[in-house]
Amino acid sequence: MRDPGLTLPLLYVRHLVQQVRRGGVDVGRWLAQLGLDEARLGDPSLTISYAEFERIALTAQRVTNEPALGLLVGERLLASSHGIVGYAAMNSGTTRQAIDLVERFARLRLSLLSITCEVRRGEARVRFRATSPLGDLERPLLDAVLLSIKKVLDAIAAGVCDVTAVAFPFAAPDYAGLARELFGCEVRYGERWAGLVLPADRLDVPLALADPDAFIEATRICQRELDKFTAGESLAARVRRLLLETQHGFPSLAVTARIFHLAPRTLHRRLLDEGTSFRALLEEVRHALAVEHLKSGNLGIEQIAYALGYSELANFRRAFKCWEGVAPSEYRARHAAAQRRRNPRVPHQRHRSRAR
Repeated sequence: MRDPGLTLPLLYVRHLVQQVRRGGVDVGRWLAQLGLDEARLGDPSLTISYAEFERIALTAQRVTNEPALGLLVGERLLASSHGIVGYAAMNSGTTRQAIDLVERFARLRLSLLSITCEVRRGEARVRFRATSPLGDLERPLLDAVLLSIKKVLDAIAAGVCDVTAVAFPFAAPDYAGLARELFGCEVRYGERWAGLVLPADRLDVPLALADPDAFIEATRICQRELDKFTAGESLAARVRRLLLETQHGFPSLAVTARIFHLAPRTLHRRLLDEGTSFRALLEEVRHALAVEHLKSGNLGIEQIAYALGYSELANFRRAFKCWEGVAPSEYRARHAAAQRRRNPRVPHQRHRSRAR
């Protein structure tokens, strides 16, 4: 289930429209067919719902016939494209500080993705996780976002702590060569995660562009905006986002209540007042993630069941039949067949499990 509250700044749509124009498309006619007016897209202070953005982006790919459209849009995005968050990042004292800032305030610019940083074996991994199923937009969105953030981090570091590799959780596309050229570093496809790799031992090296006063003031503005952003959210939406960001090893009701500084009974009562429950939200998230995992083909069915917290494969299979009316393996096969009908060049998926 997709969070209906997800929005994006219209500025990103404007960059998408400009790239479509570059492709020789009659933008006015195209937008008119969608019931949109280009003049409406000119106000950078406005936002657009994810559903409307998805409609625009998918038709943009069709009218341009450009599979690398996400990359080409990402190439257009500069630090200034990300508003006050980008400005604050450009004044960071270290690369770690910039990453922490983006991790903390990413929702102000792109609530579709959460960002976390982890350090292991001498490398820092900036991981991007969907806060709601992305469907057919997963590839172009990750292309655009990772390229844009990579460019911002490289501009901030100016050679001090540059991104060394990029990881994508899907097979190499036909435009992989273009991706490597635009990213200017190693691009790894078929990974189990999406994100950027940086040298961990360079994260705390002082940056030449640092401006502590500007950084502090910009961070204060970001925090005020985030406070306003979260004040209007329902508790159910906040719990759903927490579960989607976790994606595996889901927190219990008691742990979730602690995260939101509530007693478990209070959390349960407030969710009931909003017409749902913790169990219902958990099942929504499991359902949504199961569908996305099966469509992506990156995990075997046993691995999906484990990732979603099912101790027995049979329990996952039974739950999925209740959700979709078919077994997970049949759902995956139908989706793969539909993809091949739309694009005969799509190869048969290889899975790590034969479990049905």
